[in-house]
Amino acid sequence: MVVPLTAATIGGDMKERERRVVFNPLDRQADIDIANRNLPHWFQIDATLFVTFRTHDSIPRKVHLRWQQELEQWLSIRRLPTELASSTVNRKNSDHEQIVERLSSGEQAEFRKMSDRIFHRSLDECHGSCPFKNPALARIVGDAIRHRNGDVYDLNSFIVMPNHVHALVQFREAGGLEIVSQSWMRYTARRINNLLGQSGPLWQPEPFDHILRSVVQFYYLRDYIADNPQNAHLRPEDYLYWRM
Repeated sequence: MVVPLTAATIGGDMKERERRVVFNPLDRQADIDIANRNLPHWFQIDATLFVTFRTHDSIPRKVHLRWQQELEQWLSIRRLPTELASSTVNRKNSDHEQIVERLSSGEQAEFRKMSDRIFHRSLDECHGSCPFKNPALARIVGDAIRHRNGDVYDLNSFIVMPNHVHALVQFREAGGLEIVSQSWMRYTARRINNLLGQSGPLWQPEPFDHILRSVVQFYYLRDYIADNPQNAHLRPEDYLYWRM
């Protein structure tokens, strides 16, 4: 549901109404931190990130296979390397980025757009246990995301969906992606597991983060977050939405 900005919401502060933050795209002339695990991660202080993290059971094997098959078909029709489908979905091909770089810039953009479309559509199908349909659990995640807002980072908006989270956030200092992994994901997993009397993974270990390249992309993703529940056909009680 939409959470209005008041002092009563998620430990909110009325001063946030008065704070004006400019959300910036990537500055290609400034330093960029690039790290690789299974996914590439680009980070820059004062550049806006679109962050997605999801529950460990949000995309089951059959959905992974469907994602891969759709990508293979898309690549095959365009006579592009079909091995990109498996390496995108499974992240087990160390040559993935090198293969992508052999594509033209237009082909790279279209391929990533297609893969992202299937990925987000799969999340919105609400596979898995979908724990955040429980408002109390969704609120734990919302509290954690808001905790350092206006201090270490600035949030534009976020949404806690039944099995995943999207946020637009801009970090004021280095180490922003560690905050996502530690303060947002690990902390909430421990809190929620303790509350439910369970153990084991809650989140898929590695978040997805995309550094925005343009102001146009910022507005597109801001609207995507706002429209996500409607596009996923959710009831108001099945999600938690916040915006500045």
